[in-house]
Amino acid sequence: MRLLFVCVGNSCRSQMAEGLAKAMGHEADSAGTHPSGDIAKNAVKVLQSRGVSTTGMKPKNANGFASQDYDMVISMGCGVSCPALDIDQDWGLEDPVGGPLSLYESTADEIQRRLNEL
Repeated sequence: MRLLFVCVGNSCRSQMAEGLAKAMGHEADSAGTHPSGDIAKNAVKVLQSRGVSTTGMKPKNANGFASQDYDMVISMGCGVSCPALDIDQDWGLEDPVGGPLSLYESTADEIQRRLNEL
């Protein structure tokens, strides 16, 4: 499947979703409506601890993507409004930014669970 994960900052949940989806063999991208400068360090730690490569991952602007290029566009649950993107699912995930590493790990667990259901 070709998946696009969208949130506001594209620094955490959507990046973890992109990495985990790619590790499962999907074609995946992530983007944000207001991308931050860097990926959250704890998001990188969680991905790397699961054997997921973070090489080349960086926050990207959602304006550079088109819904029709993907089988599914998934919002991570941050009330994201993307006029140019049709959102197929909103996963409603809590944003772990600023929280402990354990919150990032539980968020990644939930992302993995949802990816397994697709």
